Amino acid sequence: MKRTHLIALAAYAILTAKSEHVAAQLMKVKNEFTRADSLRGNLTPQRTCYDIQYYHLDIKVDIDSKFISGSNLFRFRAAEDFKRLQFDLFADLKVNKVVYQGKDLPFTREYNAVYVDFPKIIDKGSQEEFTVYYEGHPTEAIKAPWDGGIDWKKDSNGKAWIATACQGMGASVWWPNKDHQYDEVDSMLISVAVPKGLMNVSNGRLAKVENLNDGYTKFHWKVVNPINNYNVAINIGDYVHFQEKHQGEKGPLDIDYYILRENNTADKKAHLQNNAKRTITAFEHWFGPYPFYEDGYKLVETHHLGMEHQSAIAYGNGYQNGYLGSDASGTGWGKKWDFIVVHESGHEWFGNNITAADLADMWIHESFTNYSEALFIDYFYGKEASQAYVHGIRRGIQNDIPMQGPYHVNKEGSGDMYPKGGVMLNMIRTMIANDDKWRKLLRGLNSKFYHQQVDYNDIVRYLSQQSGLDLSKVFEQYVQHASIPTLEIQQDASGAILGRWISEVKGFHMPIHIGIKGKNRQLVHLDQHFRAIKIPGLNKENIDIDTFNYYVGVLSE
Repeated sequence: MKRTHLIALAAYAILTAKSEHVAAQLMKVKNEFTRADSLRGNLTPQRTCYDIQYYHLDIKVDIDSKFISGSNLFRFRAAEDFKRLQFDLFADLKVNKVVYQGKDLPFTREYNAVYVDFPKIIDKGSQEEFTVYYEGHPTEAIKAPWDGGIDWKKDSNGKAWIATACQGMGASVWWPNKDHQYDEVDSMLISVAVPKGLMNVSNGRLAKVENLNDGYTKFHWKVVNPINNYNVAINIGDYVHFQEKHQGEKGPLDIDYYILRENNTADKKAHLQNNAKRTITAFEHWFGPYPFYEDGYKLVETHHLGMEHQSAIAYGNGYQNGYLGSDASGTGWGKKWDFIVVHESGHEWFGNNITAADLADMWIHESFTNYSEALFIDYFYGKEASQAYVHGIRRGIQNDIPMQGPYHVNKEGSGDMYPKGGVMLNMIRTMIANDDKWRKLLRGLNSKFYHQQVDYNDIVRYLSQQSGLDLSKVFEQYVQHASIPTLEIQQDASGAILGRWISEVKGFHMPIHIGIKGKNRQLVHLDQHFRAIKIPGLNKENIDIDTFNYYVGVLSE
């Protein structure tokens, strides 16, 4: 008889915060896709024909009516000769007109895609622009950020408190844009008019405040770094602003805080400041300089839990450590820091700096950012603590479907991309067994792909080349399949210990640390054929397999 020891743990009710974030927007099981899904997720010629370079989003927010109106200017470079292009805007928002060189252009709609026809061929390489005027009642987020849209709330003083949250659903739920992650706008101006007495906080730096004559104030925010669409945000409320400078790797970094007036207390301010500065310090150590010095870094208080809005991180964790006071790892290490500050800030490097070109590869954002939590712990509390945290979050792994989703239909994979993705990266660190090299590799990722869009192959190729290990089969198993590999151990007639991997991935191979109990383990390279594990004195009774850092099954006689 054989006995199977599976290290995969049962599903745990509390996943990491971000996997709850996107549960309604993203993590729905979907096996059939529609024409609308293809229009949203596919790179059609009407999208690839132009490279977006600049937006000026200029809107007015009517809070009482939950209504927005205004325009967005598209400035682009033609990547090919064309006469028709596509932009995106949800069908519940009305396109009033599209203006090009002072004249209205004809346009048609198909679901949430809008096609614009130009009066002449737009020549490849030319610089052009058009402006979309629109209005309507955008989708209301009932429980942001678990569902997408605009979150219309009030603070305890009865003042409006409003925010956007649209990852997965798409930024076109509230403003017209080229709504696909493969093409980030190079820079933009975000101009938002709100009723006097309130403030709008968006990405980048505040360039100007304009007092209008109709009882509104317009806030102009300038973003000079590339930004993906779902990160563009509005945050409207009765905010108090305070600022400090943090000495970072590239020099002084402006850190801004926008909190509700009702929370303007010394202890709450100190909580944010302590967590923000510690987070930047740890992540610059591991990942390299903060990627958006020119736009600054800020935390903006929201009613919803949080989102990684570039240079304007949404924060709603209630000024407490942990994830709403809890620790998904069950180790206690997760209660020593504010989960939302750390996790959402981690996305500035993985998600905002390095962006998946297709939502199918959202695992790139979430696996590395989940692992960033452990690296924060590592920086301040040591490697042993960080590995305990990584091991603890296994309780959230479902092993239901692959972490990678289907391409071209705007669909991500399993929520396992958070805990399982973090566990996978910790395994790779363990295989490399050189923390200086591991750190250089992580920093190299953020340098190599600085402000770029990537896919699965980019990440796998880079990590394999820089680590000196062929990690292609490891990623194929853990990212593209739901199951985990099983290490089968046998003892032959001569007493030699043999090992092989059982995996649905053809040609699977992966090194793992094995040793004799009480002694140091060594890295053993195994594949799908039985190989002798050449460790003197090794037998079935004293074999020691590192199942703490390797998320695998073990099968032995």
